[in-house]
Amino acid sequence: MEQSTNNETAALCGVLLAALALGGWMAPTIVRAAELSEAQLYFELNNTDRDLGLHSSIDGEPYVKLEIEDPFGREILGIEAQRRLARQGLTQLFFESAEPSFDELSPAAFFNRFPEGIYEIEVVDEDGLEFEVEVFLSQVLAAPVGNITVNGIPAAKSCDANVLPSVSAPVVIDWNPVTKSHPTIGKKGVVVIDQYQFFVEREGVKLSVELPPSVTEFEVPADILALGDDFKFEIIARTATGNNTAIETCFLLE
Repeated sequence: MEQSTNNETAALCGVLLAALALGGWMAPTIVRAAELSEAQLYFELNNTDRDLGLHSSIDGEPYVKLEIEDPFGREILGIEAQRRLARQGLTQLFFESAEPSFDELSPAAFFNRFPEGIYEIEVVDEDGLEFEVEVFLSQVLAAPVGNITVNGIPAAKSCDANVLPSVSAPVVIDWNPVTKSHPTIGKKGVVVIDQYQFFVEREGVKLSVELPPSVTEFEVPADILALGDDFKFEIIARTATGNNTAIETCFLLE
């Protein structure tokens, strides 16, 4: 029995040596589908203009086909690259849905179209390999930032107000931290602010900054103020689930 075992071992070694001599050692090939480094699906509310939209930001390794399914397994988006673009591959996708006013589409009807729950994002690479990621779309929106002041003067409700704050430089805009969900739109729930986004613009020049949740004021840079005498600004409260609630208003520079 021992002699037989030794013979089998020697035969196996001979086969391995022959394989090495002919083509070298072939390591097993690891095949992996295209992966996503970013997969976001979220709502954005413009509390000033009174409209809602569905947004998405997707990025990752090259793929040729992408699908999004709602919590009931129904496909709500499907795109596929063709010909030269398929050979090149896609790596990034950002979209915003149309945002009709509440007079055209009520918040209740909007949220009925896009129910809360797990959505599946699936991509397929040029070799036919699939990669899936699940994202949670929440209907809990942050309340809009409140008690906004411009150099201590209460901000107007919108840029269409009859009276806008009129201030001199330097200009500091501040607001109260957001701690609650929106009082009338979306679902009630716990809100954790991930960041505030601040935008100020004048005649096509737009400055945007991201602020941590602990920072609730921003001084408008002097080079922006040098562009003119009337400015529009926007503050977005972004939740940890990705939803955005925005307000827009204006001020005048003396």
